[in-house]
Amino acid sequence: MPAGISDNAGETATKNVSICRVEIQRSLQMSTAVPVIHIVDDDESVRTAVGRVLRAAGYQVSLYESAGQLLENLPAPVRGCILLDVQMPGLNGLQLQEMLGKMSFELPIIFLSGHGDIPTSVRTIKAGADDFLSKPAPKKLLLEAIERALNRYDETHERYVRLGAFRELFSTLTPREREVFSLVVRGKLNKQIAHELGAAERTIKAHRHSVMQKFRVKSLAELVSIAEKLGLIAESTRS
Repeated sequence: MPAGISDNAGETATKNVSICRVEIQRSLQMSTAVPVIHIVDDDESVRTAVGRVLRAAGYQVSLYESAGQLLENLPAPVRGCILLDVQMPGLNGLQLQEMLGKMSFELPIIFLSGHGDIPTSVRTIKAGADDFLSKPAPKKLLLEAIERALNRYDETHERYVRLGAFRELFSTLTPREREVFSLVVRGKLNKQIAHELGAAERTIKAHRHSVMQKFRVKSLAELVSIAEKLGLIAESTRS
């Protein structure tokens, strides 16, 4: 066995793949939980009316009378979205959206405003809002907008979980395996890698096999895809 190659690579890979599967399964379980819709509006009658509609539709609801109140009681990162008014005393909806964006907050935002105009709606959408509805929003349109936001949350959250799992697996690579991994995903052949690293070709083959085993992939294309997701190579470098 070449120097630097662990004989328990398969055991380590299996353990870490199990961790990944647990995280992904946890993510899938979260996607089946009852979503929480966070309503931020300074008008109590609006909060009450919209909350009643959403509870009747099967959602959990949390109410906030101001943007500041939501920031002070920041929602847990569980499946849901934010229904946000634009004009409120103190911190307004646009400012809250900007602050949440800087915090990389996961929950999608749907603006629900009685003071909507085209420039404002365009600004919110460009800043990442899922939708912009005018009050009073028809029930059907509101529920459809929420479903779209929840679908986007699911997609984003699953990508986040998978990325975390890949990072966990990457952390199990030895320094030499990382070097080999970096060169393999850039299209280098074993012979070229061996020359560049000053190692025997059979040693590089063993390292390459260990990397593939730890990531539980069977093709170079899969390994390149993981490297792209980890930000180790740009998509444009794929051959």
